[in-house]
Formats: sequence, C-alpha cells, structure tokens
Amino acid sequence: MKPYDYVLVGSGLYSAVFAYLAKQKGRKCLVVEKRNHTGGNVYCENIEGIHVHKYGAHIFHTSNKKVWEFVNSLAEFNRYTNSPVANYKGEMYNMPFNMNTFSKMWGICTPAEARAKIEEQRSSITGEPKNLEEQAVSLVGRDIYQKLIKGYTEKQWGRDCKDLPAFIIKRLPVRYTYDNNYFNDLYQGIPIGGYNVIIDKLLEGCHVETGVDYLENKEYYDSLGEKVVYTGPIDIYYDYQFGKLEYRSLKFETELLDEENYQGVAVVNYTDRETPYTRIIEHKHFEFGAQPKTVITREYPVGWSAGMEPYYPVNDEKNQALYQKYAALAQKETGVIFGGRLGEYKYYDMDKVIESAMRKAEEELV
Repeated sequence: MKPYDYVLVGSGLYSAVFAYLAKQKGRKCLVVEKRNHTGGNVYCENIEGIHVHKYGAHIFHTSNKKVWEFVNSLAEFNRYTNSPVANYKGEMYNMPFNMNTFSKMWGICTPAEARAKIEEQRSSITGEPKNLEEQAVSLVGRDIYQKLIKGYTEKQWGRDCKDLPAFIIKRLPVRYTYDNNYFNDLYQGIPIGGYNVIIDKLLEGCHVETGVDYLENKEYYDSLGEKVVYTGPIDIYYDYQFGKLEYRSLKFETELLDEENYQGVAVVNYTDRETPYTRIIEHKHFEFGAQPKTVITREYPVGWSAGMEPYYPVNDEKNQALYQKYAALAQKETGVIFGGRLGEYKYYDMDKVIESAMRKAEEELV
C-alpha cells in the first residue's frame, strides 16, 4: 500500500479543488508545489493590509450556481463588479464597449446614433476578414479598433494586428446600454480576505510540500501515491518529445504608494502602443479598501521562453496541433490525471477550472 491515494502536482485551483473533494471521500492527498507558496496564480500577498493579487487581477465570475455555492461555502464574497477603464493617451473610456464609451468617443446620446456610427465604419471591410485588424474593424468599426483594441492587442501578442489571425477575436462585446459591468455572468465578486482563504480551506488536511520540483524527483513522488494529478505544463511532463508548446508570459512591477487612491478603479487598461504595460491594477479597490496607502502593479506582456512562467497558451493552429499529440499520450495514462490551464493547454477562467476539477473528481471518486 502506498501512503497516499493521490499525489497532486501544483497547488492551484484545479489541484486544490480535487484534493478537497478527494479528502471528503476519505482519500489521502500529498500536494507538491514548485513555488514557495500554495494557490498557484490566485495567490495573494498581504502588503499594508491590502490583498495584492501577485500574479495579475483575479475576479471571480460565473453563471454556474453549483460552482458559486461551492466557493461561497469556503469564503464570503463581496459585491465587487469588474468595471475597468481604458486609458488611450490620457483619454478615459469605459469598458466593455457601451453607451458611455460611444458617448465619449463620438459625442452621441442614443443607441440608434451609436449603432449607425458603428455600421458606417464596419462597412469598410468587405468579404471574409483576413487578419485580426479586419476582423475587429468588421465587428466594432475603425475608431474603437484604433483607440481601444489595436495597441493593447499588439502589446499582448507582441505582433502587429495585421499579422495575427482573425479567429483570435471571434466577437467583441458591444452594448447599447450604459452598463459598465464587464461580465455577463449571474454571479461575481472577490473573496473577503483574498483567495488564500479559499486555498487554505481547500488544502486543509492535505500534506503539502512547497519549493519542490516534482519532475526532478518524479520516481520518488510517483512511489508515494496510487495516482498522480498533474497540473504543470503537459509538454514538460513528456520531456518535450514532440517539441515545445508556446506561451505568452507576464512581468509584474508592484509598488507601494504613500497615497490613498491612485486611479480610482481596480483596473485601468493602457490601450496605446507606446505605453509598455497593458494595465495598472490598484489592488485595494477589489475589496473597497480604505487603507492610508495603496499598492499598484504594472503588467507587462513579454515573450516566453523555457524556464519563464507560462501564463497564456498561444492558442493558434500550430500549437493546438502540437497539444493534440501530447493529449493523445495523456489519454493512454492510467495512473496520471492531467488538469488545469497548463495540463490541458487551455485558457481557463477560474470557475471553469473548478467545474473541470469537480467533474473529474466525480468520475474518479466513486
């Protein structure tokens, strides 16, 4: 008999939810984490009483009632609503594109005027859009594209919009109402006390080792559990035998400021090409903080190379074809479950990660 039923590699949401559900069924879990803290990218650092989202803004939103009830059983959520603002060379616009945006951009007042303006600008694209630029203009017109999409997207991907495939932007939210709520989901909020409250609750009763690289001691850790739940990059697990999957990475610059309120909102997107960062996050606004100081983080998209933190899978045809080769190997494994953003090479919202872990636990823990 091995000492653990499951060895879970990584301690982000997928692993933590699976471990929690396994524990409820009486299974023993060992969690091994490469970083020196648990929680993966939802980890929060406490600076001057402010819960700082160390790896970028994480705003919980879902329309899945089961998932919402589950997270609320672990922590109380506040009523935070994501209403980011875009800064284009000092001009401030509401996001997502709505009547506030159109009114500021064109000096119009009614949905009919906004619709007419967008229709007129969209008509410049005829036929099937050949690249991301044409796709975006065909959806929202040239003015919105130039000011609010082009620079931001080029920074995000490190390439000109004309060199990016059209399918990256399948649709863009356009609202003919004065509604600044970014998400359409039924439920939304931030856990009071930050995401660590949830992760700590999920991992309670598990044996957790941090600062440990599973792949460097694979045989040893495999010998400790009946099954492995692996949430690291799938291509590394298979020693890059088909080649490396591509990602985009991020660089964060965090600063403690001796002022109460820096930008008046949690997220400001910088949509011009010249500003090197894509956004500034002011963390206290996630929890309506009234601390005398504030913490801001500038977020810079950067090209990824092996050894760097992988954030966004490059979801193009070439990488998807490569991932399918690794997924075929993963399918044949009987003692390993691959899950989460890196294990499934998929951009996942938090609720979808939880949903996926719940589904897998239901299949597994019979």
